[in-house]
Amino acid sequence: MTRANYLASPPLVVAYALSTTVDIDFEKEPIGRGKNGSNVYLSDIWPSAEEIAEVIQSTVLPDMFRSTYEVITRGNPMWNQLSVPSTTLYKCDPSSTYIKEPPFFKNMTRTPPGPHGVEDAYCLLFFGDSITTDHISPAGSIHKDSPAARYLLEHGVDKDFNSYGSRRGNYEVMVRGTFANIWIVNKLLNREVGSRTIHIPSGEKLCI
Repeated sequence: MTRANYLASPPLVVAYALSTTVDIDFEKEPIGRGKNGSNVYLSDIWPSAEEIAEVIQSTVLPDMFRSTYEVITRGNPMWNQLSVPSTTLYKCDPSSTYIKEPPFFKNMTRTPPGPHGVEDAYCLLFFGDSITTDHISPAGSIHKDSPAARYLLEHGVDKDFNSYGSRRGNYEVMVRGTFANIWIVNKLLNREVGSRTIHIPSGEKLCI
């Protein structure tokens, strides 16, 4: 950031403005001309590490941090009035639809159980190449007809479903959001768009 401010001089700003219409190679082409008419290149005005350190030493002062951290622990009056439990671990509220204690953490040991075999498994999804993390676990809004929305409706959330990203702390929402991208295409369904698959062995079409 310091170097960027250092370089925010009129010649470079003009060169940047020109680069929006002309493809400029800053290593080979000049960004302007000096008083004597000679070409000025970016490398001519690029600040050294010593120059940057000098600027930081003269402008970033200890008192700036002291004044900030002297009041940071005082916080906001409303924040300070919140009731804070004395326990060292977060106490999950069973009724919360945002943060829910996942059962797979309760009996977790320090030693992983190790890999195990997979038998009699069926193909759940058949995708093409353009699958991203947002298809696998979307962060966007929760569709009103989705399994996650139905779960929230059953738990008293009547309209503000919010987003998957905001409810990452609730595994019940997130497991229902697996491959819940509304634009996903499962080739098992003849390229039908939507978060659906074929249940085996019944052959029924269900939400993933």
